[in-house]
Amino acid sequence: MTAIRVLLVDDDPLVRAGLALMMGGADDIRIVGEAGDGDAVEDLVARARPDAVLMDLRMPAVDGLTATQRLRRRPDAPQVVVLTTFHADEQVLGALRAGAAGFVLKDTPPAEIIDAVRRVAAGDPVLSPTVTRQLMAHVAGASADTRRARARSRVALLNDREREVAVAVGRGLANAEIATGLFMSVATVKTHVSRILAKLGLNNRVQIALLAYDAGLLDDGAADGR
Repeated sequence: MTAIRVLLVDDDPLVRAGLALMMGGADDIRIVGEAGDGDAVEDLVARARPDAVLMDLRMPAVDGLTATQRLRRRPDAPQVVVLTTFHADEQVLGALRAGAAGFVLKDTPPAEIIDAVRRVAAGDPVLSPTVTRQLMAHVAGASADTRRARARSRVALLNDREREVAVAVGRGLANAEIATGLFMSVATVKTHVSRILAKLGLNNRVQIALLAYDAGLLDDGAADGR
């Protein structure tokens, strides 16, 4: 089994030590580096080539949001899981929009943090659709109308079948569930998801879910996106 390579980024050395100790007991995870601030992340990623980064949001020089934005611009970007003490926070949502695969609270049980790392390394998001909607509703403000208009203009690039798949992804359905609901094969679902990501310039399924929410596709009676 190839170990999942993980980079820890947090300005608190005690938090990093705790995470390293916790993950050291997992046979399939290997800590390949640590950083105390976001300004060191890009160089460490280039040297250590992690599969996943556990990223603190609040750091003194370069915060986790900025570091995530920089990382996701790389062609070989690792998956990012945001570490935070807040359930609903503008920076958390910003990191998700920038391409983070999800977030976990710092007081999350160790087994769940390890599971989150395994899931993002396998390409699965670590954010339930319920939490996603609560988070976006909490931070929604005066820019909601502008965001919806922009999201709908992007969604218009999708054909009807792709839009149906985007809605299903936004509702948190797995590929097998989407395949059953839309009467297609799992392979076809994966193809549609890949095309959606490519057409809209997105990084992962979390961003599809965010866009579907912003465009109003998850509203009651709006499943067709019109």
